[in-house]
Amino acid sequence: MKRHVSPTFWAVHRKEETWAVRTSSGPHTLGTSIPVSVILRDVLKYTTTGREAKMIVKQGKVKIDGKARLDERFPVGLMDVVTLPDTGESYRALPEKGSRLILNPIKGDEVSFKLCQITGKNILINGVVQLQMHDGRTINVQPDGPYKVNDVVKLKIPEQEILGYIAFKEKIQSIITGGRSQGETGLIVGLGSESGRKRTATVRTQKGEDIRTLAKYVFPLGTETPMISLPGEA
Repeated sequence: MKRHVSPTFWAVHRKEETWAVRTSSGPHTLGTSIPVSVILRDVLKYTTTGREAKMIVKQGKVKIDGKARLDERFPVGLMDVVTLPDTGESYRALPEKGSRLILNPIKGDEVSFKLCQITGKNILINGVVQLQMHDGRTINVQPDGPYKVNDVVKLKIPEQEILGYIAFKEKIQSIITGGRSQGETGLIVGLGSESGRKRTATVRTQKGEDIRTLAKYVFPLGTETPMISLPGEA
């Protein structure tokens, strides 16, 4: 696609070149993800051309959520874990102000899990409940489970084993993933009574500011403290 129509949060120069790589169909949409080749070339600066980035990806040297991806256009989106085994570096894709996505360095146990928000539920023929996640994956659970839409599960990657669970309710640490306040973190202090997609939530930041936004933009991170490291932390 033409560079001037690529998402504004991509770290590409729109006037130096004419064309930009377009993300493949996958777990995230074009407007909410970054292609692997753009991450290698323009974000991490490991290559200078798209051809070099493609060669690295084709050799299986980039893992997304614990799996080697051989498509240089594979989309990397919210909460995805990007691992470069040869350098020993790992990153988590997090929202930032200005509708951007940033790669936050992570290490240790954080590399082995991912947080996924439940966006839908289906009941299969055999009575098993199928959870639909924000990144396109589905997980089958028993019908007596506590999982509801907007809740978050902690998944072991790439096995997809559920390690933990965060309910979408008040007094929960969270991060805002969309709207004008994207990237802000804080405590959920109120949930609106609206129905459906119009439901709102109020998040109180560390500065004491109350932000009211749509509930679909609020992503729970933990009870007393976030389960993941956030930008700016030591």
